[in-house]
Amino acid sequence: MSALLYLIPIALLMGGGALLAFFWSVKAGQYEDLDGAAERILLDDDLDEDNSAKN
Repeated sequence: MSALLYLIPIALLMGGGALLAFFWSVKAGQYEDLDGAAERILLDDDLDEDNSAKN
């Protein structure tokens, strides 16, 4: 039972730290463009560069 006296504050501090990290990442704009990276991988930029170099 005495272990709970240590574990509960530690869990609350870790949860608060995770919440602060989440708010910081939102403020820094980490979640602004969720589709950009997913669409960028589908684009054929390499093929366009190869074709322009040959011409």
